Amino acid sequence: MKLALHWKIIIGLLLGIIWATVSSFLGWSEFTLNWIDPFGKIFINLLKMIAVPLVLFSIIKGVADLKDITKLGKVGFKTLGVYLITTVFAVGLGLTLVNVIKPGSTLPQEQLVENRIKYELWAQETETPLVDDKSFLTDQQYAEQVLIAKENYQKDKESNANDASLQKKKSTVA
Repeated sequence: MKLALHWKIIIGLLLGIIWATVSSFLGWSEFTLNWIDPFGKIFINLLKMIAVPLVLFSIIKGVADLKDITKLGKVGFKTLGVYLITTVFAVGLGLTLVNVIKPGSTLPQEQLVENRIKYELWAQETETPLVDDKSFLTDQQYAEQVLIAKENYQKDKESNANDASLQKKKSTVA
């Protein structure tokens, strides 16, 4: 029995999700980064390498095949119109979903505060300006949580510094 391409793609997606879940719970991230990730990067780069010339030459071929050059304006405006409509639809859908679902709103307040403190510690360390005027690090209301978050931040940094797979990933990005 031969499977149709769309079923192969769906099965591949499901297997990828299962692998990601299982490997994250069992601590197989180093194997995934060293042996599976490179194939994914190669595949994505090949797609990028194919997509741009394909679109460019499709446009060139379409323009070259036009018998009546006056149609170029109509086709161009229609193409631009469809592009703008789909872009507005995608942005509108994204904004609607984020305002309806409100991702992150179910996190406990303690987690939100800890995340904010870790962000401020990272911003201090990298000399990155904060995106707003809030400062939990200097607010006495959060003094105890700041101490705990600083300890956790340092532990996370040390753990990440000792994780060979993260160091390898960091060196390939740089």
